[in-house]
Amino acid sequence: MGSYADEINKRRTFAIISHPDAGKTTLTEKFLLYGGAINLAGSVKGKATARHAVSDWMEIEKERGISVTSSVLQFQYGGFCINILDTPGHQDFSEDTYRTLMAADSAVMVIDASKGVEAQTRKLFKVCVMRRIPIFTFINKMDRDAGDTFELLDEIEKELGIATCPINWPIGSGKEFKGVYDRENRCVVTYSDTEKGTKEGHATTIPIDDEGMLLSHIGEAFKEQLADEIDLLDGASAEYDLERIRAGELTPVFFGSALTNFGVEIFLQHFLKMTTTPLPRRADIGLVDPVENTFSAFVFKIQANMNKAHRDRIAFMRICSGKYEASMEVKHVQGGKVMRLSQPQQIMADERKILEEAYAGDIIGVFDPGIFAIGDTLCMPKEQFQYEGIPTFAPEHFARVRQLDTMKRKQFVKGITQIAQEGAIQIFQEFNSGMEEIIVGVVGVLQFDVLKYRLENEYNVEIRLDNLPYEHIRWIENKDIDLNTLTGTSDMKKIKDLKGNPLLLFVNQWSIGMTAERNAGLVLSEFGKN
Repeated sequence: MGSYADEINKRRTFAIISHPDAGKTTLTEKFLLYGGAINLAGSVKGKATARHAVSDWMEIEKERGISVTSSVLQFQYGGFCINILDTPGHQDFSEDTYRTLMAADSAVMVIDASKGVEAQTRKLFKVCVMRRIPIFTFINKMDRDAGDTFELLDEIEKELGIATCPINWPIGSGKEFKGVYDRENRCVVTYSDTEKGTKEGHATTIPIDDEGMLLSHIGEAFKEQLADEIDLLDGASAEYDLERIRAGELTPVFFGSALTNFGVEIFLQHFLKMTTTPLPRRADIGLVDPVENTFSAFVFKIQANMNKAHRDRIAFMRICSGKYEASMEVKHVQGGKVMRLSQPQQIMADERKILEEAYAGDIIGVFDPGIFAIGDTLCMPKEQFQYEGIPTFAPEHFARVRQLDTMKRKQFVKGITQIAQEGAIQIFQEFNSGMEEIIVGVVGVLQFDVLKYRLENEYNVEIRLDNLPYEHIRWIENKDIDLNTLTGTSDMKKIKDLKGNPLLLFVNQWSIGMTAERNAGLVLSEFGKN
């Protein structure tokens, strides 16, 4: 076993989360730049050049300049092999982010220095807390006018309920952004402004006691302000405590500007020192250790049509233990089949590399002929266990889907089913009817636009969506309830999911309790199980 322990211990797998426009994609690109994975960072919205961000590959993302799906990027840096899971910032795609966080060992939270903690950050943060994963905070956009630094930290602590420990401290912001103070090494790091797409910038390190040099670089006013703030900081902020950081109770905070590369490499170096090797994962047989156990993985994402030329589906898997080798046979636990994984690939946004081997902590993409579902477990043929499932978010918006050209029925059913299997939308049928009456449910309304766009562009099918008034959905836990005799309320609708499970839709919240009362023994649940 020990032969691959070194490879596994080099792995660091983290997700980047943020509110839209906090600069997450730019930060991701700068990491890749330092790792030598790319030579020129693309402008995210494609304004400065015709390039798009490396991690945004879907057509609708390029048109709108938002990240719709999570992408996976791997690079080497300083003896580590780093897997970044880039996630959509927009709240309408929070379900994809939630599943991606299930595959990460830690999270980097990017916060816009002028806006502070925003709604989406709160929601995602709750998921991190539920999983108790370590959170590292990068306060970005210091090259623009920022809010008061102490207030920013206060807001993180109050809004997110986590203690903060600044590792460095900003000096000025906007045009007056002079650099950062490194608390551990007691020195000031100043940068010459670097070109936006390159990593060469000139850093100057000044010991805090070298008054003359400090004066010439940051000036009298900032020097005095910094001295006052250091005193305040040493008295007010939480002590650095690696155990608490790894337990998800304390977040180390860094300041910088991803756009000008200021503070990005400092952050990366510290982050790698503090974060852990791949962590054991819970299964129905207990915790599965990454090094001690043979190959196992779970599916956390399915993406159709990543390559328009091939019309393919890729199942993304997080390897949880052991080593994967290209021709080995594995067991798909839910399907009960032993198989060889087809074309295991490492996917760098839309570029692919066929893999000969991969280790615990790595993310691989496997060609999926339609057999995998989100949450499925893979292990060695002689093993038999399942990793804990990934809960399904309850949709909050519903619409009836009408196909405009009935001759394209086959493409329509194939398209909508494949997109549903990715987990971005959920599709339901009227109770007692077939696929002719399809209702689609989404967490965020923007998903309706994506569905319409993708059916048209990838499957050549036009649809019309008629919004429905329902806002609440409940899964029925008891298997013995007869839907035909179930007594509901006038605003209730009986539906079923693709697996035939019965569900109820409600317009009003109070109807849920009333329906439960009217039907003895009925157990309703807010979460579906994958």
